[in-house]
Amino acid sequence: LPYQYGEKMAYLINNVPNVDKAVLSCHCHNDLGLATANSISGIINGARQIECTINGLGERAGNTSLEEVVMVIKQHKHLGFYTGIHSEKLNPMSRLVSDTMRMPVQPNKAIVGANAFSHSSGIHQDGFLKDALTYEIINPEDVGAEGSRIVLTARSGRSALAYRLQKLGFQFNRNDVDVLYKEFLAERAEILKHKWIESEKAGKDIGFEKALLDWIVKH
Repeated sequence: LPYQYGEKMAYLINNVPNVDKAVLSCHCHNDLGLATANSISGIINGARQIECTINGLGERAGNTSLEEVVMVIKQHKHLGFYTGIHSEKLNPMSRLVSDTMRMPVQPNKAIVGANAFSHSSGIHQDGFLKDALTYEIINPEDVGAEGSRIVLTARSGRSALAYRLQKLGFQFNRNDVDVLYKEFLAERAEILKHKWIESEKAGKDIGFEKALLDWIVKH
């Protein structure tokens, strides 16, 4: 665990003779999803180097993710650390490495995933549109991302639909949006129903699709 890793680093700092003449480094793997947390705990407790990789590539579950380390340190200036890395190049570098090594980045990967700055559920979209800091503690431009996205799905609400319509140059009042929202849900229901029928014919599990369709119809 991070506190245990930090304790080990602190023990070395406090008990190894002449340790001040060496640079202690953190080299963590992500087998339990704690590589970044352990590495940050390591530098808090005396280490002065983190060995990490772009997109967290590495043996087994991967190594500490460079982009995560950079942004943790950048977002938490009170820690007193710096990397000297230009964070706006993180996403372009991530894509270059992914394309070169032919290793796709998981969509929900922190900082560089395709969905890192996407919002698809109603409550998230509404909160983000009212104040981006509600759900985004990082400015997409700071990490070289193309910007935040509002994705219209069956879980989207009226705020997201109104926002997308406005982006397309349309202005509607609240009553108009209510009418359009019902039509939007009806269209999504038809699409989902078609997918449900196709999945059922193919013998696939349709539990989730059916539950979502039922929800749309009721709302």
